[in-house]
Amino acid sequence: MTTISQDDLVDSVADALQYIACYHPPDFVRAMARAYERETSVAAKSAIGQILINSRMAAQGHRPMCQDTGVVVVFLKVGMDVHFAGNDTLQEMIDQGVRRAYLNPDNPLRASLVAPPLGARRNTGDNTPAVVHVELVPGDALEVTVAAKGGGSENKARLAMLNPSDDLIQWVTDNLPSMGAGWCPPGILGLGIGGTPEKALLMAKESLMTPIDMDQIIEHGPRDDIEALRLEIFEASNRLGIGAQGLGGLTTVLDVKIKDYPTHA
Repeated sequence: MTTISQDDLVDSVADALQYIACYHPPDFVRAMARAYERETSVAAKSAIGQILINSRMAAQGHRPMCQDTGVVVVFLKVGMDVHFAGNDTLQEMIDQGVRRAYLNPDNPLRASLVAPPLGARRNTGDNTPAVVHVELVPGDALEVTVAAKGGGSENKARLAMLNPSDDLIQWVTDNLPSMGAGWCPPGILGLGIGGTPEKALLMAKESLMTPIDMDQIIEHGPRDDIEALRLEIFEASNRLGIGAQGLGGLTTVLDVKIKDYPTHA
């Protein structure tokens, strides 16, 4: 049995949110650098260069890399032998961490949430509540994955009920141009396939939490059907020429992630 104190979880969430507001993960920086080197469009190359410069300035100055510091999404994998010491619910503990991070006087983050979603739409003031997903797993460990999803990308989500005979790649390439540049390409596409509607959306979000590895797939070739599909969608998406910040160019997406699940016949 592992006992995790409420304060430790709150501190971990707060620290994670402050960190991800200011630092891009290394895999993203490397992928952007490769895209910069390959780019032939002057405008797109300049846009990618500005993103990389901004990333460095945010890290060095410990300031948010974007004014939109996002809706907090937390994935918890809770071991069956984990016990939480404290009286608050998991939602309440996560929200305490969010509140502490966004109201940090040394580096305040923009609060973007409004409630209710219809009507008055008043800012909640501290970016709570977070969106929390909990999965019980074997063992005595707790895994916490924290994301801050900006509205520019989050509001571009799409859900479709496709027939098995429908062309998924065509569906993706039909939808990408309609999203404009508000999702700040180059980015990463996450797709959830199968299950039920809510399962598909959740899988799409979860898929984005894995490292960028498209260059490895290109180098060694697809090892299974999912990797082959990822590569096909990646190539088809980049052929659209949307490019960095919608300015045209070679790189619209840095990677395509897919999770799937059995579904009704």
